[in-house]
Amino acid sequence: MSEETPGRVPETGAAAPQATSGPDSGPGPGPGSGSGPRSGGRPAGGPGARPSGGPGARGKFFRRKKVCKFCTEKIDAIPYRDVRLLQGFVAERGKIVPRRLTGVCTTHQRRLTRAIKQARNIALLPFATRH
Repeated sequence: MSEETPGRVPETGAAAPQATSGPDSGPGPGPGSGSGPRSGGRPAGGPGARPSGGPGARGKFFRRKKVCKFCTEKIDAIPYRDVRLLQGFVAERGKIVPRRLTGVCTTHQRRLTRAIKQARNIALLPFATRH
């Protein structure tokens, strides 16, 4: 197929042989051609590749445990007038960001939701973005 034969040196000096219509190139796709049914157009170790190992195995990436911002700073009451604080917990489209993404504990997430809704009602925060 597209493998190098032993003792043969590529003519171009490149590490990989060029695919030409010679005696070495066969009709089927080679291992690196990218036209196979499962190729997907991505390289094997590219940014979309999953870390090796089975389910439950740790890959290269270690996700740090998220800690509640309000618990660490010992903030009990979340003020609805503090728009700059609340905007960090509202997405661009105006949706409240879930606690699994922000790392806020359940009690503070409820207080945060109440404060965001109060700020929306008195027009400090938008309900949705204009588009």
